[in-house]
Amino acid sequence: MNRATVSGGELAYVDQGEGEAVLLVHGIPTSSFLWRREIPLLASRMRVIAPDLLGFGQSGKPTGTDLSAVAQAGYLRELLTQLGVEEFAVVGHDLGGAVAQLLALEGGVRTMVLLDAACFDAWPIEGVKMLQAATPEQETAEFVDQVVRLTIDLGVSHKEGFDEAALDSYVEPWVADPAAFFRAIRAVDGVGLAGRDLELAELEIPTLIIWGEDDPYLPAELAERLGETLSGSTLALLPGCSHYVTEDAGPTVDQLVYEFLRLRYLGETHGHAAAGPVQVFLERPPDDALGLDA
Repeated sequence: MNRATVSGGELAYVDQGEGEAVLLVHGIPTSSFLWRREIPLLASRMRVIAPDLLGFGQSGKPTGTDLSAVAQAGYLRELLTQLGVEEFAVVGHDLGGAVAQLLALEGGVRTMVLLDAACFDAWPIEGVKMLQAATPEQETAEFVDQVVRLTIDLGVSHKEGFDEAALDSYVEPWVADPAAFFRAIRAVDGVGLAGRDLELAELEIPTLIIWGEDDPYLPAELAERLGETLSGSTLALLPGCSHYVTEDAGPTVDQLVYEFLRLRYLGETHGHAAAGPVQVFLERPPDDALGLDA
């Protein structure tokens, strides 16, 4: 992975492909590993930038640094500036969806995709609030291991396509530094989007909202509210899917995101691009080939 220094610390990120930029922003408790299937697909047409948020994954895990969604949006804006990116599309999941909306409100976002996104004043959810109240005695690697595994287990309905190695890739960075997990959790403050419905409604950018109908953390009613708030948005509810829709329905989500960005961001028709055929992975390529090795 590449590394860049921003005001809050050091960010690890993938930068793959050429052309118009698309920023992929993960949520809690994941990392850019969440996008391991989407990166090569989108990079066939676009420049894909997929960071680990500060305090997550392979990025720095500083103490005493602001890790709120507002701050994370600022760090990503710094990264994009360093990479020479002023206008871009953004795809955000969970907390990353809140970051995506904050970036859109600031400007420069031309197209947005939100997947089971934190939004409005509906966060932090009760489970996060409980973790925020954890005692020092609970801040152990064993407890973090259990929490992360349970969180993802409840957020994935179709476990037949989700192997143990993928789960381990989400768990290992936190187990290596359990205090970092609680710093990230306590930074979830819900500040930034509450009361900004009218501003969101004034955004005039193509937006796709993808949501698992059985999301136990951010219910589908929020997707419908987002769809009503964001003018010109398109809502896709995925039946039988939970919170981590890229894990639950990867092939479906991949194609929805790819086609939406290709049409509404790149402005390409359904004809073949002049560059010729596009490489599409029918099986997930090795993680080290994507720079996402855990």
